[in-house]
Amino acid sequence: MRVLPVGEHALLLEADTGEEAAAWHAELLRRREAGTLPPVREIVPAARTVLLDGLDGPDAVRRLAAGLAGLRPPAAPGPARAAVEIPMRYDGPDLAEVARMWGVAPGEVAAVHSAVEFRVAFCGFAPGFGYLAGLPERYGVPRRATPRTSVPAGAVALAGTWTGVYPRPSPGGWQLIGTTDTVLWDTARTPAALLSPGVRVRFVPVAPVVPEPAG
Repeated sequence: MRVLPVGEHALLLEADTGEEAAAWHAELLRRREAGTLPPVREIVPAARTVLLDGLDGPDAVRRLAAGLAGLRPPAAPGPARAAVEIPMRYDGPDLAEVARMWGVAPGEVAAVHSAVEFRVAFCGFAPGFGYLAGLPERYGVPRRATPRTSVPAGAVALAGTWTGVYPRPSPGGWQLIGTTDTVLWDTARTPAALLSPGVRVRFVPVAPVVPEPAG
């Protein structure tokens, strides 16, 4: 792990892997809860980093950096609560292309994807959007060469080994493999975001809705 000052009030921890960053994030949250971490406003995870922002000036930054430097990575955090289950229809427009890249039949994509227990590594892009880690490297896929100008809310998508669910309509270049009716961001809910860093997620396949015949 590398410990780097960021301005006068922040510190950045750079880990070697996403799993190590997740372990450090959980450990720093635990220390803050236990009162063994200096006052800090935000602890923000990313793909392989954790940012501690809002420290009380350069002296606090230096003291915390010295205290963290050389520490061994903590053990990976255990499950804090049951996994969030997201019902999903595997009906996305890029499903056949993803199946081709995976070397499986389109009908097998659901079996592969839903067998994985994902973990929210970090959040960003849009309110409620979680970057879900857990898909094996061999199932990584590239982003689309030409992004879509509009992706509907509830679209479930892949990019690299990440899975994400679009919480609202927006442009996007990820591969769309399905849809869900689950609401990812709701300001009437506390917390508003269904997903937060460290939360485990499973996708549960459901049959696509077939319209009733007219008349």
